[in-house]
Amino acid sequence: MDIRMSNLALQMALNLVRNDDELGPLFASLCSPEFPAATMETLVLNLGGQLLRRWREPGGIDGVFARFVFPTHYTIPDPPVSADARLCALLPHDAVDHLSRLPDALLGDIVSRLPAKDAARTAALSRRWRPVWRSTPLVLLDAHLSPATSAVSRVLAEHPGPFRCVHIRSFYIEEFTGLLTSWLRILAVKGIQELVLLNSRWPHAIDLPSTFLDMVTLTRLYLRLWKFPDTADLPRASLFPNLRELGLCSVLMETKDLDFILDRSPVLQTLCVEEDLFQLRLRLVSQSLRCVHIIGSFEEILVVDAPCLERLIIHSEGNKGCTPDGACSKVKIGRAPKLHLLGYLELDPGNQVLKVGNTIIKAGTKVSPRTMVPSVRILAFEVRFGVRNDAKMVPSILRCFPNVETLHVKSGETHQSAGKLNMKFWHESGTIECIRSRVKRLVFHGFRGGRSELAFLKFFFESALVLKEVLIVLAPGFTSIEEVHSRLASLGSTRRASEASSVLVTGYSDPQGDYIQSFKRGSDFSIRDPFEVIIDPNAFDHA
Repeated sequence: MDIRMSNLALQMALNLVRNDDELGPLFASLCSPEFPAATMETLVLNLGGQLLRRWREPGGIDGVFARFVFPTHYTIPDPPVSADARLCALLPHDAVDHLSRLPDALLGDIVSRLPAKDAARTAALSRRWRPVWRSTPLVLLDAHLSPATSAVSRVLAEHPGPFRCVHIRSFYIEEFTGLLTSWLRILAVKGIQELVLLNSRWPHAIDLPSTFLDMVTLTRLYLRLWKFPDTADLPRASLFPNLRELGLCSVLMETKDLDFILDRSPVLQTLCVEEDLFQLRLRLVSQSLRCVHIIGSFEEILVVDAPCLERLIIHSEGNKGCTPDGACSKVKIGRAPKLHLLGYLELDPGNQVLKVGNTIIKAGTKVSPRTMVPSVRILAFEVRFGVRNDAKMVPSILRCFPNVETLHVKSGETHQSAGKLNMKFWHESGTIECIRSRVKRLVFHGFRGGRSELAFLKFFFESALVLKEVLIVLAPGFTSIEEVHSRLASLGSTRRASEASSVLVTGYSDPQGDYIQSFKRGSDFSIRDPFEVIIDPNAFDHA
């Protein structure tokens, strides 16, 4: 196993530990100065025991990594057809075949919504149906076929194309790479709109055949755990002239390869990159991108020139922003005049650094027009209020986004308090324009009732003139409503600058944080605010 694959296996093991209910707290304790020498031995022994136990679970070790290492349900789109769909014979008492009287376009639409096996069977229904299957853009999912490899080959050979959507997983057979090369060549010739390629053979990232680069009809492409082909010697002609949506999950590639794709996808609007295992520098230079969703840690995220970019969503929980070698990640906002939504930023200078233009934003940074992003209306960040140096970043960050109307603040968990901030600090920090005259909705995630959290909320209530609604999302751990009321009691006596504001308190109803990581939510522009939480039915008003 080469050094890249060794790093991959190590990253998988780390993710497994971080996300495990039993090992996660133990792993967190390694960051503590009081870390005992025996803990590492305990960690390794427990990890080995957990792996052996879960190896014997249904689904074997594949199930383990599907559950802990590759949360691809966040990125990989659902198939457009379901194996649960079934063809039904005509009822005995109904002798009239009304369905066959429908126009060709409607019959084709029906066939395109069936699994490939059932779609092919429609040709046997009647003479009217025989040409429909061959003339309909087909949906092909290898999971619906058995034996899959021979069935896929047969369908690709017999159907003239084009194909509406194809989902293919890798198989544990020696000749799979050769088969895939042949399949992709056929799809490139016959035409395909949506392609999803999933490699199940962890931790071996298989070389992706370069034939997929010839699919000029592609509009949607998702890849998981492949080695991307070297783009150094490829021609400069448009690679994917019709590609609008691209998802990359644990794809081994270099920064230049991603630059190559962005440069040669002139109508690409949506990009999702998940589980970057080798720390790409993500350079966003695109005249068409509208939404970028990043799940995992990156060395750098540089918005260089993206005039149409509206959403930049970053989710680094588990990796906490920093790279595996301990270096902090960097987020730079350059030219993005339409950027409307940004988050989650991490206000932890040791893990993540924000740069606006050429200025690194620090606690106390003097804000100027060149360090502002006035287009942002929805902003989300995470801060540990119990860590003084982190919390002191809040005023500087908010001054960089003067027109924010919806603000999401996530209170990060603090294992050790390092200098709490009180009301005096917030009053001395001066006027924060977006709080005073812009923010209409505040969502405070992960409220634990700490004094530093309460000090921030009091300052917010006292300063926000146009505030209409505050939603406080409780962190896990509260044992009763009485305890919640006790922690919030001091807010009741706070003078509010906006008399019309209301406060709603809700429990934490989405423990996996799927609403933040969900690529489907993030890229759906019909959802105004993808950071919005699922409100617990037992939510209550706090006067």
